[in-house]
Amino acid sequence: MATIKDIAEQAGVSSATVSRVLNYDETLSVGDETKKRVFEVAEALEYTKYQKKKANKQGKLAIVQWYTEKEELDDLYYLSIRLGVEKRAEEMNYEIVRIFQNTDFEMNSSIEGIIAIGKFSDSQVNKLTSWTENICFVDFDQLHHKLDSVVIDFEQAVNSVMDYFCTNDYKNIGLIAGQENFGDRSKPIIDKRTTIFENYMKQAGIYKENHVFTGSFNVASGQELMKKAIETLKDDLPDAFFISNDSMAIGCLRALQEAGISVPERVSLIGFNDISVAKYIYPTLSTVKVYTELMGETGFDLWLDKLTTERTVAKKVTLSTDLILRESTKLNR
Repeated sequence: MATIKDIAEQAGVSSATVSRVLNYDETLSVGDETKKRVFEVAEALEYTKYQKKKANKQGKLAIVQWYTEKEELDDLYYLSIRLGVEKRAEEMNYEIVRIFQNTDFEMNSSIEGIIAIGKFSDSQVNKLTSWTENICFVDFDQLHHKLDSVVIDFEQAVNSVMDYFCTNDYKNIGLIAGQENFGDRSKPIIDKRTTIFENYMKQAGIYKENHVFTGSFNVASGQELMKKAIETLKDDLPDAFFISNDSMAIGCLRALQEAGISVPERVSLIGFNDISVAKYIYPTLSTVKVYTELMGETGFDLWLDKLTTERTVAKKVTLSTDLILRESTKLNR
């Protein structure tokens, strides 16, 4: 694992600044560019595969991110996927054009295709596919529209968390869930993690609706939701929480610490994604590891395969996840 010193040296800032950025310290007065540089270095240092660059550029690829640049800093999951795409593109010597939400962009003949990262409404999908047939969606299943897609197995991922909690005699389990909308605000997105959690808990006969709290996928929302749980549930506060992403989990941890509630002795936490920050906070965060860089690399490979073979049959690649247990989860209850 890269150290804070390693990140500081490559980002050109102090170790103290890196530590505060990785812990989402709201009192730190540095700009978004500095934060972006720290997060990108932290994510990039996770990669181990490098290939020699070719002499000439092979072509140009557009990466369409469903987030704004600012939102990407609040949820490093999509930043990591993007870096995975860019890393593979660099290895294959493709030039990248980055397109964030709300960025004006028109397709031109110099761009050979698109990798679309995140969730897109039907109208947005139609617009993207009107630009080019050479497109692959990452973290969004579009096989029903006969479009290439790279996704993770949410069923396996969430069940691994719930199986762990139940096997270790956690009966009072809460959920801090995220809610999103498509970029064009056409409608809300149903989060599979919430649905799978509810189904699992209902089948086990231990589901409690008032133990589910829903907000945005960022640190501030996680902190507010956990504060609400502490205030409303009091002594009935669950002894374990599954949290829909690591950014929210960091906020939850902060709220518990501010309330003097010990983690993991009183409350165990398991997040989702295993962003690089999860290893630098205290206590270190148990989480579901999503191989985001591999998602990005696979998206590029799938896109390049379609481009070079001119196949007409769509493919979907589903990646598994791993449950990573760290200090935020009490072991062997």
